[in-house]
Amino acid sequence: MAGTRFATVWDPDEGWMTATWFQGPAPDFIAASRPASRAGGSILHFLGGQTADVVGERAVAQTKIGAPQNDRHRNQRRDGRVISTEERNRATGHGTAEAVAMKAIVQDSYGEAEDVMRLAEIDRPEIGEGEVLLRVRAAGVDRGVWHLMTGLPYLLRVIGYCGVRAPRTRVRGSDVAGRVEAVGADVTGLRPGDEVYGVADGAFAEYAVATADKLAPKPRNLSAEQAAAVPISGLTALQAVRDGGQVQPGQKVLIIGASGGVGTFAVQVARAYGAHVTGVCSRAKVDLVRSLGADNVIDYAVGDIADDGQRYDVVLDIGGHRSLTHLRRALTATGRLVIIGSETGGRWLGGFDRSLRAPLLSRFVRQTLTMLANSENASDLMVLTDLIESDEVTPAIDRIYPLSETPAAIRYLIDGHAQGKVVVTV
Repeated sequence: MAGTRFATVWDPDEGWMTATWFQGPAPDFIAASRPASRAGGSILHFLGGQTADVVGERAVAQTKIGAPQNDRHRNQRRDGRVISTEERNRATGHGTAEAVAMKAIVQDSYGEAEDVMRLAEIDRPEIGEGEVLLRVRAAGVDRGVWHLMTGLPYLLRVIGYCGVRAPRTRVRGSDVAGRVEAVGADVTGLRPGDEVYGVADGAFAEYAVATADKLAPKPRNLSAEQAAAVPISGLTALQAVRDGGQVQPGQKVLIIGASGGVGTFAVQVARAYGAHVTGVCSRAKVDLVRSLGADNVIDYAVGDIADDGQRYDVVLDIGGHRSLTHLRRALTATGRLVIIGSETGGRWLGGFDRSLRAPLLSRFVRQTLTMLANSENASDLMVLTDLIESDEVTPAIDRIYPLSETPAAIRYLIDGHAQGKVVVTV
């Protein structure tokens, strides 16, 4: 590799070109990138009489100039025959110039899943120095997918979380489980072939890109589909119980929305932290919540969280849009409220105003009222892995859809039918 040089090369058909050239015992190939002006230097003869002016040596990383910038230079000559870019890249260690196609669910405008999403072939994504390319095996579906797909509430567009008039990226999906296909130069601790799970960009596809700090080894006792159900919902639940609620053994914890993606994890994590757990859900989902370890379950259509005389040390509000006054009535005098989700259907704020008001009100009362901003990180994924491998937490999966039916998977979740998680298999 020390013999790799940066050169100006003469080609009878193309004229003078900038190129990388590997100097071996018998130099036999070049990798031309763009036309260049002739520079002075030693004249070297190779490639059947062609010449190259050596204008300077470069470190290996600097000589990886990538694909030809002009299609005219896509194929180079080798001993009188044409060599392909792919052959050149294998010889030089350069990245592949030709794009590799993959299947993905794409969208080009905002709207509902069945209107804007479609299965298509697109270029496989490229990775940066600190990134990982994953061969996706399964991807989880969560409400965040719907918000980015529709661009609602509009607040997301105002703050730059997504594009103003159209989606900033074409492929949705964040929860992922898969196999490491390639790693960037700065990635340590992961290598091709590793089975991982975590958070990626564009998981509704055959390949997706993730940063290494959002991936962890897949729990040994989970399938890819089960692992894909964990990351965002599991991280949110863990951080709500441990950080927002600061749950301690023996405390009474109320979980509103206990049958959803985050709720099913929150029930189990709170139990693992030694809490006495009461879950709130619809009648059809009572058995599920009880099976996850909840000590008590309230059917929200029959009972009210504040009218039975019970007071809770911690309330995790994951579903619905109860007023802060109502939620405070369910708390002890010094209890903690953690607002995790709120869905009102409002097109501008979507219920987020309550999350903003909670910490403001908290300054004037003895109770602690907070909203949760979850963090996607490998360290907490490892905490979840420990809970999963010790059988304290198990993903609750309702349905699994093939990639081509991703719009139906999103619709099933948003319509409120899901008991636990919905997963797409790739």
